[in-house]
Parts: sequence; structure tokens; C-alpha cells
Amino acid sequence: MSARQLVLRQRAELLRALCCGGSSEGLESVLDLLLSWGMLFWEDYQNVLVPCRGLCANTRVLLDLVYTKGDETCRLLLAAFKQVLPEAQRAGLSFGNCCTADLENIRDDTKELHGTAIQTLQTDRPDLVRRLRDHIEGALEVLLHTGSFTPSDCDEVQLPVYTPSQQTRRLLDQVRSKGESAAKVLLQYFQQTEDHPSPSNQEAPPKECLSYQKKLRSTVSAQSHFLRTYGGTSSLSLEDIYTEGQLELAQGGSEAQPQTGALGLEDVVGLVGTLNQEADTVLVSGDAGSGKSTLLQRLHLLWARGVALHDFFLLFSFSCRRLSSEQRELSLRELLFLHCCWPDGDQDRIFQFILDHPHLILFTFDGLDELMQSFSDSEQRHCCPTQCAPVPTLLFNLLQGSLMKGVRKVVTSRPEAVGPTLKRYLRKEVLLKGFSPGGIDCFVRKYHRDPTVATRVLECLRSNTALLGLCHIPVFCWIVSKCYKELLGCGEGEGSPKTITDVYLMILQHFFQRRASQRNTMGIGWVQEHQDTALHLGQLAMEGLGASCYIFTGTELQKCGVTEEDICMGFLIRSKDLSSSTNCKHYEFLHITMQCFFAALYIVLNNNSDRSTIPKLFQPQNRQQQPGFHRACLGHCLTQQEGALKEANKAAETPNLQITATFVSGLLAQRHRSLLLLSCPGPTLDRKSKQVVTCLSKGMQKHFKSIPRPVEGEKKSMHAMPGFVWLIKCIHEMQDSRIARDAMAKLEVEHLKLTYCNIGPGECTALAYVLQHLRNPVGLQLDYNYVGDVGVEQLLPCLHVCHSVYLRHNNISDEGIRKLIEKGIQCERFQKIALFNNKLTDACTECFAHLLKMKQNFLSLRLGNNNITAAGAGQLAEGLRFNRSLQFLGLWGNKIGDKGAEAIANALKDSQTLVWLR
Repeated sequence: MSARQLVLRQRAELLRALCCGGSSEGLESVLDLLLSWGMLFWEDYQNVLVPCRGLCANTRVLLDLVYTKGDETCRLLLAAFKQVLPEAQRAGLSFGNCCTADLENIRDDTKELHGTAIQTLQTDRPDLVRRLRDHIEGALEVLLHTGSFTPSDCDEVQLPVYTPSQQTRRLLDQVRSKGESAAKVLLQYFQQTEDHPSPSNQEAPPKECLSYQKKLRSTVSAQSHFLRTYGGTSSLSLEDIYTEGQLELAQGGSEAQPQTGALGLEDVVGLVGTLNQEADTVLVSGDAGSGKSTLLQRLHLLWARGVALHDFFLLFSFSCRRLSSEQRELSLRELLFLHCCWPDGDQDRIFQFILDHPHLILFTFDGLDELMQSFSDSEQRHCCPTQCAPVPTLLFNLLQGSLMKGVRKVVTSRPEAVGPTLKRYLRKEVLLKGFSPGGIDCFVRKYHRDPTVATRVLECLRSNTALLGLCHIPVFCWIVSKCYKELLGCGEGEGSPKTITDVYLMILQHFFQRRASQRNTMGIGWVQEHQDTALHLGQLAMEGLGASCYIFTGTELQKCGVTEEDICMGFLIRSKDLSSSTNCKHYEFLHITMQCFFAALYIVLNNNSDRSTIPKLFQPQNRQQQPGFHRACLGHCLTQQEGALKEANKAAETPNLQITATFVSGLLAQRHRSLLLLSCPGPTLDRKSKQVVTCLSKGMQKHFKSIPRPVEGEKKSMHAMPGFVWLIKCIHEMQDSRIARDAMAKLEVEHLKLTYCNIGPGECTALAYVLQHLRNPVGLQLDYNYVGDVGVEQLLPCLHVCHSVYLRHNNISDEGIRKLIEKGIQCERFQKIALFNNKLTDACTECFAHLLKMKQNFLSLRLGNNNITAAGAGQLAEGLRFNRSLQFLGLWGNKIGDKGAEAIANALKDSQTLVWLR
């Protein structure tokens, strides 16, 4: 079959493979290759990559264009796809017979065309994109200094909506438009950066080190091949299931400072976003279940296969959960060789190589929030690599830089666990924000090889937007995918999952049913039938949380009554690393959230629990002030755990107990009463439910009392803290509108500020559920979160009580705005919106024009730092021409140009209301 026929026959599959992740990186990489091979003209490239057009539309244009160019171009398109697509996305595609030798010949032919600097930029484009992306600022400085670029040109290249690779491509495009002299300046700068020493041109490492690298790669590859997190019940290949999450740099400056766009995996250890050049530690932070461990595992696998992280000769990976169980004092040498990979050759020479070449070494530490000990400046300083010290001391000095300065370290943690002491020593912080809507689609299709099943699951999610909002957290997406039969059996309406508790009850039912005998356990009494297992595992989970313990020995399981049958249910998995290094078996829960869920089950189902358990679970200040909290709360913590409790990391402990409290709220919801009534007496459930409601009410009142009096002339506002969001989520879990109404009855503010509060789509669902009961309208400020299009849709039920909505830097696209405006036009009080630094294009301006025409009380429209061009400005001008109320208009940081500015000016020339224009 000819290449042309292959492209036509596989058109839908090629389109899906390039667009499933939602990122344009794949398409742009294919275009880079086709440009460099001379298969596309510059005009072709511009016709394909139109900014205001969607990714799928641009890809279709490319497929149409290549098909018309004939068989040879189609053959090279398939070769480009094969080179760009990850292995998992290449599955099922046929790429014809274009071999490596053919591509080498094409490269040789194109190199002969290096007649001008501009031609060199085109033929070397893929290589330039890869090597220049960490040197963007330096290149712009040189071009600015030589007069090749203006400040405006630099700003256009560094728009925050672009990824580093996209910025590099915009740089190359801009240089091309400036002519031959600018191209020569850039190529000269590129050559200078290449002349600096790199691992590839330094003297070769000793033979023993090369052998050790080979063994280490083999070890890391074996450890990373299967998904290690929440995959213990089946062998999920990481290569087959891995789906990229959304990565962003943490905000390092003021709110007005634009941020860089989405990051790629290798940017985690790259130069992009560096705030402290002297530091070596990169922090990857994200909520429980956001995919931090899986991201590290992916990095490990790419390094082991030699396809990424080429600057690092050796990579040593550590689990903080495992390090917490290390009681011995170790030297750095022992830490590396005992916990990672034991050398077969000369240990002294290998270790000396590590000491002599720190810049070639990468350490990764997964789960800093699970370390038993928190860090402080009083920590013992330790700088000798051969001297023994407690593992926490070694770890802190490694991260701080006293030990092995120059070695790059990547640490994962939940945000709350990293205090200011450690943050002072960070090179940069990267936020992992879970799946995008495209990522959810991609993950579900990878999990379900049967396209029909995948389509049914995705249709079910799209019809249940509350559940779709939860699925941006990868662990929830995995649960939904694993329990697809239960999900599809729920149907729509009241029975379908709406809360986090619903999702975890679904997987509880799935695991119990899977291990059950032929008898039917799907009836109303399935919890009662497995109550003993739930209580055994719940006690183990609760004691573990109390002692910040996440790995359990067989003795600890036995003490809690956990049987072999309980283990076979699948909620506990073998801790392979620890079990292989000791003589006894060690176990851990599938995921930390699963441990929290079983702890909550224990609190609800245990008839003998202390009456003070629930109040103390909801009052973190009591836990911190009362050293005996754990004994009172858990009722059965062991005496030998007291020493560990004193040293437990409070910052890491609080989020786990908050998750547990959230599950307790959900389990005690009226909708689950019939499910639990056979396992727990009605009066006991009522008492515990009333306790939760009382705790939530008191927690809310505490926040309301902290609201300061407004300064004269300003609105009364409340700057909510993450604890407030947690209480809102607990109220949502209970699914009782009366509780939500009572909680909002005494909130009397005109402005509610929730910036930097880790608000995602799931939190938006909870906020809307509660805030819709506000008595008076408010301004809702959600800047610098990750609301996204799904989150915007979840906020719509409370839009009628919002006079203003602020959604700066929230990864919102035209589709989300279309739904918001559609609803906003119907809301009389809705008068202001701010959308600085999102992903808006000309496609949304028609909606804003309609809004301005329809709402003659609308006051403020701020759309700065998006992708609006002259065409979009023209559309906006149509609405401005008919509006008689707008006072504030912000459009800076777009691409409206002179033509767009003129259209806006003509529309505003007769305005009697405008007081602010940017």
C-alpha cells in the first residue's frame, strides 16, 4: 500500500494520536521535521499553524495539504509521526517503509542547501528547538543588543501562554522575518552556547563507572516498567498508561507578573523558571493523587532508556516512605549503594567519580510529605560524604546543599508539607495540577483498549460534570476507569457518583465484589457482609495516620486483626522495595487516599469509638496543642508509637486527617444512611452526623469572625484560606442543601477572595454547591488557581449571586468562556469579569460582543495577556459600539495590532461611561 493510501486510510487515527493530549507540541514537532526536510514551504507552515484555529483543525489542514503533495511527502509525514509520537500512541499505526537510511540521505541533501543563514535555520530547525529552549533569554539579549530585535519583538516571543519549545519556535519565526543579518546573529550565539563543555565532550568516565551506569539503568528500568502507584492489583505498563499532567511554575512574583506557559517533562530539571541559581533542589508539588510519583517514575524510565535527561550520567531514586523506616545511621555512600544499586566493580572509584562530577548526578526523592521528621534550621549540619548520620539529617543536608553541592535534586511533596525553612533552598518550584480535559480522554482510552467501552465511559463522564471535575485528579480517573461496570450501572440522576466519597464507595464495592464467591453481594447489605474486613483495615489505617506510618509489618497487621483474606481483597499491596531488603513482608495501602478512606470507615462503623474522635478530627488547633490527641482520637495507639508521634511531621499529618474528615462527612451523608444502617445503629449514625454538622458550623463561624472591618470607602472582603475550602468540600460531601444554607447565612461580605488556594474543578463543584445559598451578591475572586473549562462549568450554579468573577491565570479556553457568558447573560447581577493570562483566542470575542450588546449594566471586561488578534478586536468592537455602560476595558498583552486598535477606538469614540482603558 502506498504512503498516500496509508495517510488516507489512517486519517482518523493519525488525528487522534496527535491531538489526544491536548497539546500542540506534537503537531509543531512534525512541522519542524517536514520544514527541515524541505517537504513544506514557509507559506505551507503558516497556513497550517493558525493560532486562532483549534489543534484538531490545524492537524486536518496538515493532513489535507500533505495528501495533495503526493506519495513522497506522505511517506515523510508518516516518518515524522513515527519519530514524534511516544511508543504507546504509535500502537496500531502503520508507518510504511521509510527507513533510517532514507532520512539520513534527506538530511544530507538538505545540509547541502545551507547557502544562507535563513536556510540553515530551516534545515536545522528540530535541533535548534531542542537545544535553544533553555537559552531563550540569552538569545533575546544578544538580538536586542545588536539591534536585530526591538523590546516589542522580545515580548511577542516570551508571551506566557507559550511553552519553552513554542517560545523557541516563535523566536526562529521572528528571526526569519528580520532577515539574514538577524539569522547570522542567532546562529553565532547558538555556536557559542555549544562551545561550552558538556557531558558528551568531556573525557570518558572510567570503565567501572560505565559498567555501573549500565547496571543502574537496568535496575531503574525494571523498577519503573510497571505503574507503582495504585496499580498493585494489576500489571499496568507505565509506557501504555502514562498520560502527561499539567505542569506550571509556581508564582514567584507579584500577581501582575505574567507566568510562563505549560512545561514539558524535561523542563522539571531544565533551566526554565530558575529563581535561585545557587540552589540545586527542584520541588514538584501537588495534591494527593495528582500524579507526582508517576511523573518521577516516568522520568526514571526515560533516563534508563537513554531517551531523556542526557546531561545526567547517573540517577539515584529514593522513596521517602521507605527512608522513614530506615533506623540505621548511614553515610552518603551507603545510602546510594544500599538503597539504589549495589556496584559490582570498584566501589571506591565509582563513589569518587560521583564526588568529582556532581553536575552529572541526579537524585530524586518521592513523597517528602511522608517523612517522619520535619526540617528546621536547627538541623545538624553534615557535609562529609563518608561520615554516618541519621537518614533525615543526610536528606536535609542534601536538599539544603551542605552535602553534595552541585548534584541536582528533584523532590515531590504535597504543598502543605514544605515549610519556609526548606523553600529557601529551592532552585524552583513546579506545580503538578493533574489532567486537562484532553488528558482525561487520553487516560481513559489508554486504560480501556476496547474503544467502545472507552467511549461509553467518557460519555458517562461528560453527562456527569461533577464526576468529570473530580477526574482531573489522576487517582480518581483511575478509580473511575477501573470501576467502569459499576459506573455504567449507576445510570444518571441521584444514583450517579457526585462526590469523592461516592467514588471511593464505588471502588470499595468493586473490590469486595471481585473477591466474593458466587453469591450476590451487590445488594443493600454488601457493607455489612464485609464489615469485619472494613474494621480491620480501618483500624490499621487509623493507627498508621496517627503515627505518620504508611508501611506496615505483618506483626502490625496481626495486631489489628487483619487476616490473609483481608489482604487478598486488594486494598493492601506488598511494599516490594522494603520486603526485598528485609526478611519480613511489608504492606501499604494502594494509595494514601485509600488509607484515609478506611480510617474514615473505621470512625463511622466502630460503635465503640470515643465520642471526642470526630470533634478533634475537625479541629486542627486542638491536635497541635494537645500531645495526647492521637491517643484520644484513635483510642488505641500503641505505647511504643509515642516517640514517633512526638516527631511526626505535623505539616504532612494535617492534610491526611483533613482528607479523612472529608470522607467522614461524606459517609455520614443522608444518601448513604441506608447503606450503613445494617452495620451501625441508627442513633449512633445520627449522633456522629450531628457532630460533623456542629464541627462544620463552628469552623465556618471561626472564619467569619476573622473577617476584618473594611477600610472606609472599600468593600467588606474575606480572604479565605485553604482551611475554608476544606470545610466547603466537607459540606458538599454531605449533599444537604440545608447545611449549606445555614453555613452561608452569616457570611456578609461583598468580596470573597480565594487566590492561590489550589482550586480545581472538584473544588469549584463544592464552592458552587455552597455559595449559591448566599443571601447577598459577592465578587468571587479565584485568580491563580487551575479552574479550567470544566471548573468554569461547575461554577455556573452560583453565578447568579456573583456581581464580579475574577479568573486570572486559570487555564481557561474559549469553550469555558462560551458557557460562562451564556449563563452570565441571564444573571442580572453579573457585571464584571477578569480573565488575564488564560488561553482565549478570537473565537471567544463574538461571545463577549453578544454579552456587551445584551447587558447594558455590564461594567468591566479585562482580557489582558491572551491570544486575541485584530480579527477578535473587530468582533469585540461590534459589541462595544452598542454598549452604554462599560467603564473598564483591559486588552493589553494581546496581538490586536494597529488595525484592531483602530476598530476598538472607533467603537469607543462616543462612549460616555468609559473611565479606564489599557
